[in-house]
Amino acid sequence: MRSTLFTPLQLGGITLPNRIVVSPMCQYVADDGCMNDWHLIHLGHLSYSGAGLLMAEATHVTREGRITHGCAGLYSEHNEAAMARVIAACRRLRNAPIGIQLAHAGRKASTQVPWEGRSYLTAEQSPWQTVAPSPVPFAEGWHVPKELTVAEIRQVVEAFVSATVRAKRIGFDVLELHCAHGYLIHEFLSPLSNRRKDAYGRERMKFPLELAAAVRETWPKERALGARISGSDFADGGLGPDDAVAYAKELKRAGFDYVCVSGGNIVSNQRIPAAPGFQVPFAEKMKKAVDIKVRTVGLIADAEQAEDIVASGKADMVAMARAFLDNPRWVWHAAERFGVKLDYPPSYARSRYDIWPGAEIARPKATI
Repeated sequence: MRSTLFTPLQLGGITLPNRIVVSPMCQYVADDGCMNDWHLIHLGHLSYSGAGLLMAEATHVTREGRITHGCAGLYSEHNEAAMARVIAACRRLRNAPIGIQLAHAGRKASTQVPWEGRSYLTAEQSPWQTVAPSPVPFAEGWHVPKELTVAEIRQVVEAFVSATVRAKRIGFDVLELHCAHGYLIHEFLSPLSNRRKDAYGRERMKFPLELAAAVRETWPKERALGARISGSDFADGGLGPDDAVAYAKELKRAGFDYVCVSGGNIVSNQRIPAAPGFQVPFAEKMKKAVDIKVRTVGLIADAEQAEDIVASGKADMVAMARAFLDNPRWVWHAAERFGVKLDYPPSYARSRYDIWPGAEIARPKATI
């Protein structure tokens, strides 16, 4: 069968060899924002997965904007040098597009790594002052963030621009703004977290669009620029799919090439109907309403489901995270299922039973 999932896609000035994306995945083991040997192995391993695009994890534009002490950053020369080392190694392994997601955690910064609880940092864990559009904590008992002044908002924009310049020097093909999951840009967009009385509260898109314009001006047109946005806050009074469409239209007008539609995590009392592909309807609505490339995400792991999403026009790309952690050879197995020939790394070519000289053996059925 002909697979749409394995057809190329033009994304801005970049051509993806297929529609499969390794989603940004926080690793929580960086050293003061610096990637290390863990990232070298983690991203290096995924660089020859066969995916059309490999996204590096959410990378924070200021030290205070990190989610945890272990989150990656791009706010210093040391961060840039460490990340450049990792990405250069990935380039040597496979010549395929690599992207970076830039972020600021806002009021959800200064938190524990997942294996320590995911809650706010206690006094014994070296917490720091967080910032947000309004002094509204993420959840009951959490730290109260400092409301950003107009001057401080401009400083955040400058930090994103500075990180964009660093990402350009490192040589990323794709840059993505993280405007979802309850982090700073999302906090300005959502009425659940933005209670300001000034222009940044009356026009909740004002800061996100000022930031988008500044990054667009800095990022090369011959590369690709996108944003992960929220399709729904999954909470009463929060953002919904129509808000996502309105925001995507403005991003398109600003010169963005794609959006990745995710959702949730702006408040702790959310109600997410999590299931494989549960956020695909947001992408489908976006495809119908906005002339922009659309990526979907959300517990997708089955190859047939991923193929159907793209082939039926619900989304242009499918991003996966847990599926790749569970099976780094997901793309290889999906290609096998759909009869698509992929070039394996020469050292791993022997994993393909069909190329064993004279071998008469039934190949195990791929399970994905």
